[in-house]
Amino acid sequence: MNLEWMAWTPVTAGFFTFIVLMLIGMTVWEIVSPCVARHGFLPLTTTRGDRLFIGLLGSAYIHLSWVGLTDFPLWVATVIAALFMIVIMRWG
Repeated sequence: MNLEWMAWTPVTAGFFTFIVLMLIGMTVWEIVSPCVARHGFLPLTTTRGDRLFIGLLGSAYIHLSWVGLTDFPLWVATVIAALFMIVIMRWG
């Protein structure tokens, strides 16, 4: 398959592979243990999938803000985003 038109880099391929693996994992988790909607600190009732989407969206904004507003290394934003994701998935 020719993917040259997409300008894939190893980092881009790794990112999308991670997203696909996360979605597969969430699907298996849902089949094994069906989710019950719950109300955490977020101002709405959410399922695991909702919290995953909110966490991914927030992580993207954290990275975009980091790149646009600071000159610090990107790995720091990744650590912050990972912590944000953990908090959203656990208590959101």
